[in-house]
Amino acid sequence: MLYGLSYLSVIALRLEASDTSEIVSQVLYGESFKVLEQRKYWSRIRLAIDKYEGWIDNKQFKYIEDYVYKDLQKETSLLTTDLVDFITDENQKLHPILLGSCLNGLPYLKHQFEGAKAKGNLDKSNIVDTAMLYLNTPYLWGGKTPFGIDCSGFTQMVYRLNGFNILRDASQQASQGEALSFIEESSPGDLAFFDNSEGEITHVGIIMKDNRIIHAHGKVRIDLLDQSGIYNVDSQTHSHKLRVIKTIVS
Repeated sequence: MLYGLSYLSVIALRLEASDTSEIVSQVLYGESFKVLEQRKYWSRIRLAIDKYEGWIDNKQFKYIEDYVYKDLQKETSLLTTDLVDFITDENQKLHPILLGSCLNGLPYLKHQFEGAKAKGNLDKSNIVDTAMLYLNTPYLWGGKTPFGIDCSGFTQMVYRLNGFNILRDASQQASQGEALSFIEESSPGDLAFFDNSEGEITHVGIIMKDNRIIHAHGKVRIDLLDQSGIYNVDSQTHSHKLRVIKTIVS
């Protein structure tokens, strides 16, 4: 088995081995993974953080030894907390990295970092504050950064920045945690899930106080939440149908 580590700010994780293939997620700086399949220009990988799979360009990552990969998995993630920051490489050149980048691999990449960072589990009350860092971020299918993010990438990154690892897709996240019967039972930081006409869970957002929800829909925005779903304050219509509310962090 081969292993890799991302050394760029963000790289596309694609459905197929092609530059024109759909982006299913992104790999941020410092994220490690297993290489499941190799081709001349592409590799199919499985991310360590959430076991998500896809194809990445071979020019955009560095191979690491198996012991390095295993050591990284034993460590508590050390993440950047500013929207944009910089690492310094061994030639003293600056490279930008984005909110939620992982710093545990710095010694193996021979990089230095002196910016703001966080480690370990934070209090649940901090989740909404973290979510507000992404406010007005444009919606981007497969995105995980403050410059483009999708609904489940948003919730995953907010939770990760508070020390809690959840799965990548909304339908996967809905399998985690404890279901609540009513909105009134929820507290800020809980997740609300929404389904389509076929009953498939396709959307997720983070509950705030006063019957509000922050979610990625066109952009990361704040709307109202009731027993029917999300009430869009701009269009004054319900945009998503509520399926279930989950408490993942107590």
